[in-house]
This record gives sequence, C-alpha cells and structure tokens, in this order.
Amino acid sequence: MDPLHRKTPAYDPKIGRDCQFCRNFDPGFDDRKPVDRRVVETMGDTAAAHLTEDGYVKHRIAELMRLRGNLAAA
Repeated sequence: MDPLHRKTPAYDPKIGRDCQFCRNFDPGFDDRKPVDRRVVETMGDTAAAHLTEDGYVKHRIAELMRLRGNLAAA
C-alpha cells in the first residue's frame, strides 16, 4: 500500500445499530429514515451517539417526554 492511501479499517463504526432507547420510547421510530435510527455502537444508546442531527433531536424529545411521563416502553 502506498503512503497516500489510508488503510481500510476492518470495522466501520459509522454503520452502527438501531438505538434501543428510541425503539422502545419513540412511537414514530418506525417512520424515521434508517440513518436517523442509527447510533455508534461504542457510545451506547445516547442522544450523542446518533449519526444524524435529526436522530439526536428525536432522541432528546423522547427522553423529555419520558421524563414528563407521556411515554411508556413499547
């Protein structure tokens, strides 16, 4: 490999997985774009772990509604 090309990692952290918190507490989770559902696996199910700003905001809204008692786990 020449020095101008970076080594391709065996694992791409951007792929992530679906946020389990959002899956359980956001009634509109299934209507989200797939990329808005995803979180970086190493950061856990937190708002900051979401790959997109829309995912982050929707996660925070679900957290706030849960704190107010408007949402229960699905």
